[in-house]
Amino acid sequence: MYNKHKMFKGGTTDMPKTARIFRFAGLLAPAIFIIYGTLIQLDYINAPHPINVWILYILSFWWVLLSLLDFFTPKRSRLDSILRLACYHLLIGSYLIFVAGITSPFSAGWLILMIMSFIDFPKYGLQISAFSFLIVIMADYILWGGRATIVYDLITIVSFLSISIVVPYLTKPKKATKITLDHDKSQESLQQNRVLTIINNLSDAVISTNSNGTIKVYNAASLNLLDTNDSLNGKHINEILPLTDQDGNKVDMLKELQNAKTTIKRDDLNYSFDENEKMRLEITFSPIHNSYSKLDNNSTNVGYVIIMRDVTKAKSLEEERDEFISVISHELRTPITIAEGTISNVQIMMERPDIPSEMLKDAIKTAHDQVIFLANMVNDLSALSRAERGVGDDAENIDVQELAHKLINKYTPEATAKSLALNLDLSPTIGNVFASRLYLEELLQNFITNAIKYTKEGSIDIKISQKNNAITFAVKDSGIGISKTDQAKVFNKFYRSEDYRTRETGGTGLGLYVAAKLANKLGTKIQLISRLNFGSTFSFSLPKSEEKSNN
Repeated sequence: MYNKHKMFKGGTTDMPKTARIFRFAGLLAPAIFIIYGTLIQLDYINAPHPINVWILYILSFWWVLLSLLDFFTPKRSRLDSILRLACYHLLIGSYLIFVAGITSPFSAGWLILMIMSFIDFPKYGLQISAFSFLIVIMADYILWGGRATIVYDLITIVSFLSISIVVPYLTKPKKATKITLDHDKSQESLQQNRVLTIINNLSDAVISTNSNGTIKVYNAASLNLLDTNDSLNGKHINEILPLTDQDGNKVDMLKELQNAKTTIKRDDLNYSFDENEKMRLEITFSPIHNSYSKLDNNSTNVGYVIIMRDVTKAKSLEEERDEFISVISHELRTPITIAEGTISNVQIMMERPDIPSEMLKDAIKTAHDQVIFLANMVNDLSALSRAERGVGDDAENIDVQELAHKLINKYTPEATAKSLALNLDLSPTIGNVFASRLYLEELLQNFITNAIKYTKEGSIDIKISQKNNAITFAVKDSGIGISKTDQAKVFNKFYRSEDYRTRETGGTGLGLYVAAKLANKLGTKIQLISRLNFGSTFSFSLPKSEEKSNN
């Protein structure tokens, strides 16, 4: 029996059909030879020489035993193949010499031996088998020599020598074809491994299914995307991809694949991990066509390729951007319209001498207020842009005391202009923080300017304290305060309270949204304590730095 998974040195065992033929022939041959010998014993066939019946029985016994062994037990080694071939040569040689005769049709059995020897040992097997046959012929001549025997033996020798010469040449094309086939298989395997390596190194999830939607191939990114370690082989695409559209309707992925005639791309599908967690997917899928007919353009889909990526964050940013542009356009339209209309009216009024100067001053002040509003919005947008782009991400060691005095000196004139007291409460040994100076200054400035804006009378206190290894910054005012309902919304972009006192200040609705972004960049969170008509306190904490200031 030939082992098709192994290859012996100098021979090949990758011929399962040939191997099966030889195994069945070996199993059938003993019965034919025994019947032939029996017919000779019964004088139905004339024997070329006397036959010893015991020799016939002994040869038949060993022949049956060897054929059964060869049929049910595979060859295990090169030595095993050599021993079995040697036994077959001895049995057939003995049968030809003592039973059938060299000139009998059973000499063709030696041809089978020669082919078997050539298959297992292509380098020397055929030559050794042919030489062994010469020995058998010589033994036949020695035992049963005669003139007729010599002629028949010479004819047989010439025939077998001719065959032994022709067989290698006949098998050369087959060997060349096999070499080419092996090379093609090797190249195909190499290309397949390369493709699989490329697919496995893609960051996008790639899944290939058959025409029924059963998964056949997938890459490592698919497991990461679907957050699983289980094998996907053999699973149905609808089983591993429970999808819904933007309206919450279930999407049958197999039907989508079957309806696809060309490559289709969709980015409106959600993958549900559970009821509370969803992921927005961008899915590109395409049918795989096996071949095209020369007579028409019809083809058969043998499967589908699906490429997926997580676009949850990108889509969220895109929707946020679109909303932002829409809102900012609306917010800008009003002050620009007011400023443009007011300035246009001033131009008309200046042409009329009867218009009082006070009316002109009021109109110009209205236009100026709108320009200031636009300038504040631009400043807020600029701060937001810097925070989003990480312009001020570089941290440094900041002397908190120096920063506090700088802010007091900067905003005291503005507070004094509204008759407000701007107080500073901090320890002279407050220490340092390691953070972005730009973000920290803008965050504190935001709190201070808001406090001045929404406080009509009283004071504004800047308190900086230390507890354990944290420094807390707080800005407290005695202004109008914020209702509990509004406290949950004041950090949303463009949100402004419906309180008429808030509307009087003309804020942009971006200040606290920008402040929340800056706090997030600093790695902290804003705490808000407020009560209507009793003022507000905005605070946050940063870890204290052990380094001393460079100043």
